[in-house]
Amino acid sequence: MTGFERYLSAAAGVDALDGFSREAALAAGFDPTVATQWQKLWNVYHGEKRFAHLAREAIRAARAGGFSLDQLRLIERRVAHIKDRMARWKYRIELMATPCSYRGLEKRIEATVPAKKKRRTKSMRLTKSSEGIRSMFLTTDERDLADLEHYLRQGIDPKKPKGPQMLKRFLELIRGKKGGVAHAAPQPVVVVPLDEHTKVLRGEGDDMVLGLSDGTTMTGAEYLNLVHGSAPLAGEVALFHPQEGAVNLYRAERYANAKQRRLAKIMHTVCPVPGCKEASEYCEVHHIKAWSQGGETNMSNLTVLCRYHNRVNVDNPKHTNRRGNMQRRGGVPMWVAPNGQPVPNTTHPYGAAHTVIAKARRRQRR
Repeated sequence: MTGFERYLSAAAGVDALDGFSREAALAAGFDPTVATQWQKLWNVYHGEKRFAHLAREAIRAARAGGFSLDQLRLIERRVAHIKDRMARWKYRIELMATPCSYRGLEKRIEATVPAKKKRRTKSMRLTKSSEGIRSMFLTTDERDLADLEHYLRQGIDPKKPKGPQMLKRFLELIRGKKGGVAHAAPQPVVVVPLDEHTKVLRGEGDDMVLGLSDGTTMTGAEYLNLVHGSAPLAGEVALFHPQEGAVNLYRAERYANAKQRRLAKIMHTVCPVPGCKEASEYCEVHHIKAWSQGGETNMSNLTVLCRYHNRVNVDNPKHTNRRGNMQRRGGVPMWVAPNGQPVPNTTHPYGAAHTVIAKARRRQRR
């Protein structure tokens, strides 16, 4: 028997869930996602109390049919929308009545389980920037998009790819001279470490990449032009010391209004919760120690969070922390998971927390 044949003979079926422990699976090197999926299957087949007799019947059917855990996970995904718990068990048992392949099970599910009704919401979303490019997705009435598509297809060359031509037509439409969308005139803040500020002023920072609070970047040469160009300043410049944090926020030759708010938005140029891409320009200022808990409004207690994460942040230490919260770790506002582990957001790593403080600490460790 080959190694692969031995693996197949021992391939995990429903009996592998007996005595399952997610912690033990993780310690054995399981992918955390797989371990979580197995845990959910254990909850279904071994955690059921009310319909324990149906769970036992389903286990017998899965064992007799040689259904793999992948097949059991497929069944769970397709019956999850069935609200009636007893009906879910009847579907599980019916689907495992006879052995079948994974593809065969998919076809059986399509013929047996009522399809989930998808609720489509009219909306639009924008992706984060990547190499100067962003994407936009629209979901709206089919008639509206059909009209738009008809307009965009007018006059395109059929011998060339239609996508770039339609995009050009779309941009001409929204930039039209007759009331089109005006170019935005944002005033983002440029995050500059003191040592790199000096380097730029000496003319040595053309290749340097600096972060802005709107989630974009600029080169050292562009920054130098911002500070010393003949045109009025289009943004603000914030200087950060590696240990002391924010040094000052300048707008031309005088301090900006709402200084604390602006400095909080450039410690992190995006919402600091891992995976979130909301630029800090569109975030809300958040008290790390909640105002309701006696937190003060000063720079050491301020950070930014997007509207959603500001509302799910666990502010009261007496409440069970299931969603994580913002804490200050080593002088830096960071999102801390419910297990106490601080996790940085590596999306757009150009905020002061990344470019100044973290960099200075790495140098100190060396």
